[in-house]
Amino acid sequence: MTKDNQRKIVIPGEVIVKGDNYLPGEGTEKKGEEIVSIKYGLSEEQNRLIKVIPLSGVYQPRRGNVVIGKVGNITFNGWVIDISAPESAFLSLMEVPKYVNKDGLDEVMDFGDMVIAKIWSINKRGIDLSIKSRGLGKIDEGIIVKINPNKVPRVIGKEGSMVKLIKDETKCNITIGQNGLIWIRGDKIDDELFAKKAILFVTEKSYISGLTEEVKKWFEKEKK
Repeated sequence: MTKDNQRKIVIPGEVIVKGDNYLPGEGTEKKGEEIVSIKYGLSEEQNRLIKVIPLSGVYQPRRGNVVIGKVGNITFNGWVIDISAPESAFLSLMEVPKYVNKDGLDEVMDFGDMVIAKIWSINKRGIDLSIKSRGLGKIDEGIIVKINPNKVPRVIGKEGSMVKLIKDETKCNITIGQNGLIWIRGDKIDDELFAKKAILFVTEKSYISGLTEEVKKWFEKEKK
């Protein structure tokens, strides 16, 4: 990895770089002068920090993550939400930005409804969600795409470059859940399906370098 930001596929135990002036980041560990991968994924260097973007595995919830989930149960004081994690999450009445009658929880969100939420706490009890911030709440339209959560960084791209490209080319609004669920909303179903196709192309090609250029070529070909 001589060039900054150059990416390559690495496997657990593989030496990514050697030298005391490198720092181990996510998915790596330092052994003597070597930075070694502890995950299967794409190695990346930024300002001498080495990290590995995983290409397989399950979603690991983190505080501050925006996720998309499905209402799996309704309790007397909130909703149990399936966020495709090892455990379910809970959305309390207190984390809804309007008054909700305790007898009318299903009128706000019912079984099977999809919701965009933010993880505000992870503790021994479980995962707590909130929909108080802008852009969060129940999903009423559009389509949902599910991808491997470890490929989310590739769909987002550096500083949001990849998802911006897809939004611009398809004229759709796209909300990416860190848990691998993506909400696409466009004026026409054809636009939404086009955006879905683009996202799936990115996930299929997530292992290659120069992915943005490949996606640009793909859009040119698709639009002919």
